[in-house]
Amino acid sequence: MSYLLLAVGLVLVVEGLVYALAPSRILEEALELLRRLPPETRRTLGLSALALGAALIWLARWLAA
Repeated sequence: MSYLLLAVGLVLVVEGLVYALAPSRILEEALELLRRLPPETRRTLGLSALALGAALIWLARWLAA
């Protein structure tokens, strides 16, 4: 459970940094690019991010052991 809280906390930190540091024009362009992608592509990107995140959490736990 502590790893889940750590992972969620890290995601929130990274997301917060993106919104705090990125100029609004760049962020708006990135969001517009995502809107133009077909739903299947967005789903694939989301599943890939999920798999990468799970692999990184597993790797961090393996290295800590």
